[in-house]
Formats: sequence, C-alpha cells, structure tokens
Amino acid sequence: MVLTKIRQTFNRPKIDDKQIEEVVRQQMSASGVNIANGAHIALAVGSRGIANLKRIVKAAAEWVKEQGGEPFIVPAMGSHGGATAEGQRAVLEGYGITAATIGAPILSSMEVVELPQGELEHPVYMDKYAYESDGVILINRVKVHTDYHGAIESGLMKMAVIGLGKHKQALVIHGYGLRGLKELLVPTARQVLQSNKILLGVAIAENAYDETAQIRALLPANIEREEMQMLDWVKANMPKLPVRQIDVLIVDEFGKDISGVGIDPNIIGRIKIPGEPEPEYPDITSIMLLDLTDGSHGNAIGIGLADIITRRVFDKIDLRATYENVVTSSFLDRGFIPIIVDDERTGLAYALRSRGRADLSRPRILRMKNSLHLEELWVSQAILEEVRGRDNIEITGETQEFNTGE
Repeated sequence: MVLTKIRQTFNRPKIDDKQIEEVVRQQMSASGVNIANGAHIALAVGSRGIANLKRIVKAAAEWVKEQGGEPFIVPAMGSHGGATAEGQRAVLEGYGITAATIGAPILSSMEVVELPQGELEHPVYMDKYAYESDGVILINRVKVHTDYHGAIESGLMKMAVIGLGKHKQALVIHGYGLRGLKELLVPTARQVLQSNKILLGVAIAENAYDETAQIRALLPANIEREEMQMLDWVKANMPKLPVRQIDVLIVDEFGKDISGVGIDPNIIGRIKIPGEPEPEYPDITSIMLLDLTDGSHGNAIGIGLADIITRRVFDKIDLRATYENVVTSSFLDRGFIPIIVDDERTGLAYALRSRGRADLSRPRILRMKNSLHLEELWVSQAILEEVRGRDNIEITGETQEFNTGE
C-alpha cells in the first residue's frame, strides 16, 4: 500500500514568536490589577500541552515579581497526574515548568478548602495553597471541549472549577455525568469567582497549527463573556480532516498532552458518551493508535476511542493513572482496551478485514501524527483523488510504503 503526503493549509493568525512575553506583560499590566508588596500569588497551571506554556507562565511570574508580589505555582488539573500531588508536579515538570525554569516554587497538594456553595446543590472546593494565597491567576487555553458543546467549554471557567478544585471537585462534577459539565460547570465557576480569590485569568487561544494566536488577561467579572468570544473564534479556526469517509485512520501518537481525552473527539468524530450522539463528520470505520506520548505519563484515557493499538502503546499504559482519570470522568468506554497487535502491518490488515466492504482494492486510508497537527497527512490513492485540485491542499509527491499484509 502506497500512501502519499498531502499538506493542508488553514487560516494562520498568530502572535510573533519573539513577542510572547511582551504580550503577556502588556495584557496583565493593562488589566489594572494591583499586587500588594509581598503578596503571595498562586499561578494556576493545568495539564495541557499548550504552545509556549513555559514562556507564558514564566512571563506571568516575572510580572507578579515586578509588582512586588511573590509568585508560586499550583497544579490545577483535577484528577490528572494519577490524582496525587507528586503525579501532578511531575506533569508540570514534564512541560519544563519547574521552580528553576520559572523562578517560582511549585506547591502541589490534593488538599482542598470548601467554599460557600450559595444556591448550588453541591459543594465547591479550592486547592488549599490557592485558597491560602493572597490571590490566584488562572492560566489556561480556551478550547473546544472533548465531551460536549456549549457557550463555555474548556478554558478559565473550567479550570476555576475542576482544575483548582482538584480530585474532590472533579468527582463531584463528573458524578452528575454529562449534566455536571453541561449545566453545573458554569454556575460553579461563577461561585468560585465570587469568592474574590481569583485576581485574573490569562486566556490563550491557538490557531489550527497549534500556535499561540491570542493571549488575553481577563478580570474575573469579564472572564465568562470574553471566554465565550474566544471560544467562538477557536471553533471558527479549528483544523479538520479533509474528507468525511475514511476506512482506516492511523494515528502515530495520542496522549494527555495532546488532548484531554488523548485524541480529540472533535477531530475523529467519536465521543462514546452514553446519550450523546456521535458527530456526523468524519465517518471513520477503524482507528489504529501506534504510540502513547511520553508526556502522558502513562495516562491512556481515550484509548477506548480506537479499535486497534500496538503492543508499544499497551506496554506504556499506567492503568492506575488511566483508570483514575476515566472513572472520575464517568465515561468508562473511553478506557476500554482495543485489540492489541505486535506491529503496524498486522494492525492495518485487521482494520481492512473488519471494515465490512467487499472491495479491498481501493481502501480509504489516512495517517496523521496526532489530533493536534493536521497540516501534513498521508493518504491512500482513493483519498488522494478526492482532494486533488482543492485550493487548500498541496500534494507533495512524497510517498511511503505501508505493508497491509494482503
């Protein structure tokens, strides 16, 4: 089987790479937030592989110091990192965020303090170190959620609840199933913002190439409204696969540093949440995963979205970390282990045999690096013929052999 490389072109607004720190400082200064001399300020940082994250966090820490404050870092990632303080510290260190690189210590704990819950039907929690600080600055990317769609999805509001609320808050929200995310997340975030512990939110938006396109420092009163606008922009600038119907999707890598569910359901068209309809685009018969990223630290949540995995993937799985994340989310299908094969050749042969089509001579195969990077893809002849001539598609002429075993 011969696969040909194609290159997709997407809209590409971005912040100049040399200006990342300058934009962070400008935005934070323009917010008008005052930091008292000697104030201990918590920088809430999550478990996502955000472009320029280390630089953005470091710039935020330096800005706090310039105002006379003393910054420290709090992991704001719910149950990730195996729901342990050490595991969450390790996740940040995996992104290069350490006391040495940022110039601020990491205070990692799973202890929480209960906040007033107002009229909410459930308790509200906040990380103990964040609560005991003189103020919290949230730092997170605004992104389309992997479980549901609404006016608010992944971003500062979600971090204020599930991120800062640690494992205990994650269990509460996810205990309501999809209703927790769709109906309770935003009211809970409003309650957290009313605690007056949040000083500022640094919201990040990325373009289709996983590059920093927007950095905005938002006051608590503006976070909800501004995040909604940023999410609309993100949705309008998302990448997608070039064709609807695919027999076999080969994914070189997946993991927590790529998507909260390892592989973005918005890209592959699979959600696997009871009661939620599956997306109509794309329509993929079989998905094969070749590797789990080192940045996932063994957390293989989302593996159940695939049909076939390699032995390499299976050997990297930390079942404790994976199951803790999967069970907390309450969407157990996403943790099911697919068929395991010893090599890619066998996996592709299995996928083709199971696709339910009599004609195996023109399979529709697409190979991608991961669900974040869709600009360069490898496609079979049937897909190549479909995309040929499109303005946003370049056929590079480069090919690779992929033995199907047929």
